[in-house]
Amino acid sequence: MKKTAKILAMATALGIIAAGAAAAETIKVGLAAEPYPPFTSPDATGNWQGWEIDFQKALCAEAKLDCVLTPVAWDGIIPALTSKKIDVIIGSMTITEERMKTIDFTDRYYKTPSGVIGTKGVAFEPTPEGLAGKTIGVQVSTTQEVYANTYFSGNGSTVKIYQTQDEANQDLVAGRIDAIQADLIPLEDFLKTEEGQACCEMKGVVKDDPAILGVGTGIGLRKGEDELKAKLNAAIKAIRDNGTYAEFTKNYFSFDIYGE
Repeated sequence: MKKTAKILAMATALGIIAAGAAAAETIKVGLAAEPYPPFTSPDATGNWQGWEIDFQKALCAEAKLDCVLTPVAWDGIIPALTSKKIDVIIGSMTITEERMKTIDFTDRYYKTPSGVIGTKGVAFEPTPEGLAGKTIGVQVSTTQEVYANTYFSGNGSTVKIYQTQDEANQDLVAGRIDAIQADLIPLEDFLKTEEGQACCEMKGVVKDDPAILGVGTGIGLRKGEDELKAKLNAAIKAIRDNGTYAEFTKNYFSFDIYGE
């Protein structure tokens, strides 16, 4: 009896260890090292906060993944993924055909249009004709950069590239550029700041081009990671279905960021 009990105890202990190991699968979650409020930004102590941080926490809890935040410079984030320095990208990366030549994506987890802001009181439309002769700021390695170069640069406009969205914002405030193109939500967030209210206003949304602007924002992962992709897709669906997604989203937005 003692021997049987000992065997059972060992089996139970091994089972607990195995279960713990399975539950503690660790993945490195890459996000842009540059602040991107209201989605991601470090607080005064260096801890990351924002809508996308809350999304990542809910997602990883649902998928039973131990997710380690790993900031990476935005223009190097895809190479970091393909070289296995990170395992996934949860950093407001738009799903595009061009990016899908290199990496894979989950289902989308939010979708916003692309907008243009500019100097207050200067009337122009967010069109090639409206921006003719103007200098437009965009962040490097974004769909906005591709769009601006495709639609605006050939019409007498100058497209100026910035490492961070904040640098573009500051140049607009200082009057060094005429406009900024970016995702609508960060632009609206900037316009709520004291600087944004003083200098600038929304000029409108650019004409959609899904081939460039994509079909929404998804989690980037390496090609062939089908098991992880399925797990993440299931978690995205689950937190939307069980209300978790809506619960943390209402802390940031008054509308459904998931889109139609």
